Amino acid sequence: MKTVNFKIIIFSAFLINILSCKAQTLPLNTALSDIPANAYVKDLNNELSPYIGTYKANFKDNEITLFITKEENKLEKSSKKTYFMDALIVKYIVKKSTGTILQDTKNNNSVNNQLYSIGTRPYQNSVIFYYSGTNCRVGWGKIILKKTEINKISWEYRPNDITLDNSTCPAGTDINIYLPETKDLIFTKQ
Repeated sequence: MKTVNFKIIIFSAFLINILSCKAQTLPLNTALSDIPANAYVKDLNNELSPYIGTYKANFKDNEITLFITKEENKLEKSSKKTYFMDALIVKYIVKKSTGTILQDTKNNNSVNNQLYSIGTRPYQNSVIFYYSGTNCRVGWGKIILKKTEINKISWEYRPNDITLDNSTCPAGTDINIYLPETKDLIFTKQ
């Protein structure tokens, strides 16, 4: 009888402990190595909000429209941990001056073409984004947006290299990078 009561007490204490635990909230630019599993990396200083909106720029006969929104509690999974974070999400449309749409991710929730913030540089007034690339991960890399004026942001895209063959990317797949591969391209808020 004492063993059963002891087990009930231990189980109850364990259950209370689990239920009373709250996820740890950390500031936006916490280093990945300092983020415990299931923590919440929150935009405590409202650093992301100035970037929210619709922006347009022209580059090499293309019009690029960025739709920037903020997602709170975005689930992030790495090989070592899972946590939550506030992030800016960028959807975009790239079209020729003739109106022909080259790429449109505005209503796409696919793993391809994901573009979301991974940190800020408040001292440089900028946000760093991870871009998963287009089909077969072509063009994956880093994009930096810098607030230059109240209604303008500067764009810098740093794509990484990727080796493709028929085993990693089926023949006939569109592997063009439509986002502007440049630095200091100015987007104006609409």
